[in-house]
Amino acid sequence: MESIIEAVGQTPMVRLHAIEKDVPGVELYLKLEYMNPGGSVKDRPARQMLLDAIESGRFTRDKTLIDATSGNTGVAYSLFGAALGYKIALVMPANVSKPRKDITQSYGTELIFSDPMEGSDGAIRLVRKLVAENPDKYFYSDQYSNPSNPRAHYLGTGVEILEQVGDRITHFVAALGTSGTAMGTTRRLREHHRKIVCVAAEPAEALHGLEGLKHMASSIVPNIYDATLPDEILPVSTDAGWDMSDRLAEQEGLMVGHSSGANVAAALALAKRLTAKGEPGCVVTIACDRHDRYFAPLKWEKKYVW
Repeated sequence: MESIIEAVGQTPMVRLHAIEKDVPGVELYLKLEYMNPGGSVKDRPARQMLLDAIESGRFTRDKTLIDATSGNTGVAYSLFGAALGYKIALVMPANVSKPRKDITQSYGTELIFSDPMEGSDGAIRLVRKLVAENPDKYFYSDQYSNPSNPRAHYLGTGVEILEQVGDRITHFVAALGTSGTAMGTTRRLREHHRKIVCVAAEPAEALHGLEGLKHMASSIVPNIYDATLPDEILPVSTDAGWDMSDRLAEQEGLMVGHSSGANVAAALALAKRLTAKGEPGCVVTIACDRHDRYFAPLKWEKKYVW
């Protein structure tokens, strides 16, 4: 390949044999999006948004790309900006994990911190203020409203899932943050010749510890989010997400973050329904990133307001 830009996608999928023991007759698969070069599922939309903006002329070398992020999209912007020679600035809550701050800064990215108690919504409000004050300086990528975000998953993630598991898939689960993964992948799976149940998972509580995820009823709802698209919105508790992350490390050898834990917890809940009815199934979900992005927070921070 010509550059790191081309290394995004074609991530592997693994079967969760240990977790499956809870749901006889149902297959559980996890797509390892942390195998992207930037270490997360956010490589896909960041790459798509950046390339589409450059191609359309909206993002030029005399401007700085700016966006609000809880970390992973920022890492991806920083990586691809460095590779292509474009300036990047990020607004993120001051309490995102130290590894994410260190990684983005290592690429030469400018970091601007928002109030940690306001979470991702506080970062959104601050970036909008900065762009309004400096319209000629910034290109605002706006991952929460940019159609290139779900488009990346429509063109990539959804296609790859069908290539990897084919007609075996019966259910797909993705947690909601920007909602790009859930929206784009679901739209592609909807085009399959057979019905695939697509479920969006979200934090069960407004005040939760699942970094990067949104409790939609209490949040600034992303413009790319369509609540009518998923077949179901499934709530997942902070404890369930954190506990499943630990279980995946201990039983499957998979070190993943808490949003990934929430995805698998939701997938397992769906699988248990199928088992209770005596129905077979194949549930696919996403490993958003690796656990090393979360090494800084300690166990007692589980219920911290992100």
